[in-house]
Amino acid sequence: MTALKKFTTAKEAKLANKLFHPDIKQEATRNGYGAGIVAAAEKNPNIVVLCADLTDSTRNMDFKKRFPGRFIQMGIHEQLLASLGAGLAMAGKIPFITSYAMFCPGRAWEQIRTNICLNDTNVKIIGSHAGVSVGPDGATHQAIEDIAIMRPIPNITIIAPCDVIEAKKATMAVAKANGPFYVRYAREKTPVFTTKKSPFKIGKAETFRNGRDVAIIACGPLLYNALKAADELAAEGVECAVINSHTIKPLDEKALLAAAKKYRAIVTVEEHQITGGLGGAIAEYLAKTYPVPMEFIGVPNAFGESGEPNELVEKFGMGVSAIVHAVQKVLKRKSPAA
Repeated sequence: MTALKKFTTAKEAKLANKLFHPDIKQEATRNGYGAGIVAAAEKNPNIVVLCADLTDSTRNMDFKKRFPGRFIQMGIHEQLLASLGAGLAMAGKIPFITSYAMFCPGRAWEQIRTNICLNDTNVKIIGSHAGVSVGPDGATHQAIEDIAIMRPIPNITIIAPCDVIEAKKATMAVAKANGPFYVRYAREKTPVFTTKKSPFKIGKAETFRNGRDVAIIACGPLLYNALKAADELAAEGVECAVINSHTIKPLDEKALLAAAKKYRAIVTVEEHQITGGLGGAIAEYLAKTYPVPMEFIGVPNAFGESGEPNELVEKFGMGVSAIVHAVQKVLKRKSPAA
């Protein structure tokens, strides 16, 4: 699927039924990284992978098996993971440094800031197990502040793929691009709703559904919840555009400005703290260019907790019903047409 439009024809209704079928294929976005890093490494011998004692969990096992001489097991030394990655990049390699997002960038933030980004080195930071959908691992392992701590650092590009197919594309794309990147992946299986033909370009937002009343702008696997919410709202006569802003830094400012002018009301959706994430970045940009009423879906300044992934998404107000409510709320404050 390259894009969803208003479901007005039998063909489009059939597509919607397939997209929202209970048995839709599900797979974790971290698997997309695992497949993407092997594919990228087959084309570029300078790609190396460093891992902080989490080879299987971060989906590096296939890379290790395929390229044992290009895989470095660091043990539980995330700060050294970042520093060694910077050194390898300065020597001409393309290092992918991998751990849980809570520990890298979380634990290695200063080394990422100073050794990687200050020197503008070609290091790719892979943060797995991001968001509350880590589930039973609980608050200590649920990275919901990672985008916020990375966004202020100069030179970094931040990406959150929406499904396993886009995750593979993102991995291969950052392997070709120069400079520091942070890509966050999820542990839990989530719906697979894009295809190999779906467009992906770093820094370019994609419209997955056209609308009339409100723009829902999302990143990561919760983009699927945004599409489901838009489908439910359509039955009530509210037509929402759904935009995939997979690149959080730099934002696709052209697309965001066009959405603000066209829809005049925006809801942002992310599996991250409301403060400092995608919603905050969009609000900062629109505040100085084209302010419109906004609502923000994300974790409301709270720590995560143990539980089943879907239960936690609902508990912290990131489910479909919460998005529907946010759209209804922002519609009451929608800016008048120019």
